[in-house]
Amino acid sequence: MATNQDMLLSIQDLKVYFRGNGKIARAVDGVSCEVAHGETVCLVGESGCGKTVSALTILGLISQPPGEIVGGRILFKGQNLLDMTEDEMQKIRGNRIAMVFQEPMTSLNPVFTVGDQIEEAIMVHENVSPAETRERCVRLLTDVGIAAPEERLKDYPHQLSGGQRQRVMIAMALACHPELVIADEPTTALDVTVQAQILNLFAALQKKMGMSLLYITHDLSVVAKIADRIYVMYAGIIVEQADASDIFHHPHHPYTQGLLASLPARGNRGKKLHSIPGQVPDPAYKPSGCPFHPRCDFAVTTCHDTLPEMCDDGKGHLSRCPVLYELRYETGGGRDQFIQ
Repeated sequence: MATNQDMLLSIQDLKVYFRGNGKIARAVDGVSCEVAHGETVCLVGESGCGKTVSALTILGLISQPPGEIVGGRILFKGQNLLDMTEDEMQKIRGNRIAMVFQEPMTSLNPVFTVGDQIEEAIMVHENVSPAETRERCVRLLTDVGIAAPEERLKDYPHQLSGGQRQRVMIAMALACHPELVIADEPTTALDVTVQAQILNLFAALQKKMGMSLLYITHDLSVVAKIADRIYVMYAGIIVEQADASDIFHHPHHPYTQGLLASLPARGNRGKKLHSIPGQVPDPAYKPSGCPFHPRCDFAVTTCHDTLPEMCDDGKGHLSRCPVLYELRYETGGGRDQFIQ
C-alpha cells in the first residue's frame, strides 16, 4: 500500500451538504480517501451515495448555494484545493486534474465540432500555435482509438456513436497531460463490448502517460478489471477500504459483502441472485447510527445509535463494522460465513 508521501490526492473528512426547503441533505458526510501517483483507485457505491458530489467537489464544481462545503480538506500535491480562488482552480481544472463525465452526449457541446472542443482545453492552458494544437488533437484521437482522426475533428457530437463520443471525452480530458483523471461512470451508457474497449483504453493510456485514475462506479465487475485500491461508499460515508484483492476475497463490511454476493457467477447459473433489501437512504433523512443498519442482517442495538469508527485488521484493510470485526476474530470466519 502506498505511503502518505506517495499520495497525489488526499481527501480528509470532507463534508458537503445541500440546504433547501428547510432541510439539510448530507450528501458527503465525512469522506476520506487517497490516490497515489500512478494508481487506480475505485470509489464504489449505489446511486445516491455521494460519489459524484465528492468528485465535483474536488474540481470546485459544486454550486454554492445550494451546496455548502461544511468541512474537510482536499489536498492535491499538498495544496488544499478548497482554499483556492476560482482563478487558481481554473489553472488546475482540465489541466492538472481532468474529468470524464458519465454521459458524453450531454457533456459535449452540440454546436461545436469535436476539434473545437478538444482544442479549447489546450489553448486555455498552454501557449502553443494553432498548427501544433491541431496536430496534438489528431494525436489524441489516435491515442484513444478513433479511426480517421482528421475527419472526426470536423464532426459534431451527434455524428458519432456513443463509444466514439466517450473516446472524445477521454481525449479532451488527456489534452493537457493531467496528473489525475477522475472518471465518473464513463461506461454506464455503453454496451458491454464497447465498455470493455473503454476500460482497456484507460489501462493502456494510464500505462503510457503515468497518470493517476480515480474511477467512480457502481459496477463491481468493472472494478475487478482495473482497481489497485477500492473505497466502498454508502450514504455519504466510506464503509470499507482496502487493496482490490482484499476487498474481493475478504470483504469485511456487510454492504460490501452484499454487493459482491449480487454479482452473477458462472457457478450460479439458474440460481436466484442475492439482493440487498431496501435502498440508499435520502441524504436529508438518514437513519441514526450506522446508515446501513436498516438493511443489515447483522445490526445490533449499538448500530442503531452510534456511527461506528473504522476497524483495522492490522494490514491496512479498514471497515466500519465492529460486529463483523468481532465475529471474524472470534470465529476465523470469511465472506461466505457472513453473507445471508
